[in-house]
Amino acid sequence: MAANEGLLILSRADVARLMDYAGYVDAVEAAFRAAMDGQAVVPPAAAIHVPEGSFHAKGAALLGDAGAVAIKLNGNFPGNPGGNGLPTVQGVIYLADARNGRPLAVMDSIEVTINRTGAATTLAAHHLARPEAKIATICGAGVQGRIQARAVTAAFKLERLSIWDIRPEAAVRLAHQLSRELQIDVHASEKLATTLESDVIVTCTSARQAFLTPELVRPGTFIAAVGADNSDKQEIDPRLYAASLVVVDSIEQAAEIGDLHHARCRSGRARPRARYAGRSPDGPAGWTWQRRGHHAFRQHWHGIAGRRRCR
Repeated sequence: MAANEGLLILSRADVARLMDYAGYVDAVEAAFRAAMDGQAVVPPAAAIHVPEGSFHAKGAALLGDAGAVAIKLNGNFPGNPGGNGLPTVQGVIYLADARNGRPLAVMDSIEVTINRTGAATTLAAHHLARPEAKIATICGAGVQGRIQARAVTAAFKLERLSIWDIRPEAAVRLAHQLSRELQIDVHASEKLATTLESDVIVTCTSARQAFLTPELVRPGTFIAAVGADNSDKQEIDPRLYAASLVVVDSIEQAAEIGDLHHARCRSGRARPRARYAGRSPDGPAGWTWQRRGHHAFRQHWHGIAGRRRCR
């Protein structure tokens, strides 16, 4: 941790030490409430695509007496772990006073990006999934696989958690680690059909072709689809979307990239059939209470690409 003429500089270790997971859940819920109440401004995101990856820029402003503006710039390079020994996602967050523009802090973005994504899933699962959920499947054994496992166990008292990945050895490794960390039954599954036994499914992969189809999901399942963070990625079959209630952070952003983008292109709809907003008696602003028999999706875009045409 360092300061330069009032500018606070925080490393990844500093950020990890200053905020725990419960704090992220509280912060994300407060952010959704602020956006719904008109106390926050979230403009469209932007992207720069380069041959080996992309850069995503996202900003937001909190209004009022303690107003602040934050801008996050992340690089997303899927080949980094295997080819360069670096994280897939790296970046910085810039924080400034919204009243006069004074720079306040520059911090590493990795911990915030990872935990914000998980916290949104915890909130969504708590308010959209069936409260008696006991079995979950995580599709994807990368960094997000770990935090998404924490996210669903924070929302429910799970009895069993399955890990599936296109790389079986990665699923085995993560399942072994999570079994000790979470103290529940965690096992690697070689077959994706384990989703048919699940009350909760999380997709957090880098897939460019949909793999979760209607035949793999039973009625009433809650799905948190978090991996498709640009217009080239896709995890959810458009047919499954057509049969489901979809709840998103931002319809405008989700409609331009990822799974909802692909479903919209497939259906030919100018606007997706999805929901944002909708207050429940005891749920946070931004989430729609859902207890019916069809699937509920919660899509979170931790990386937002620029607007691109359907293809």
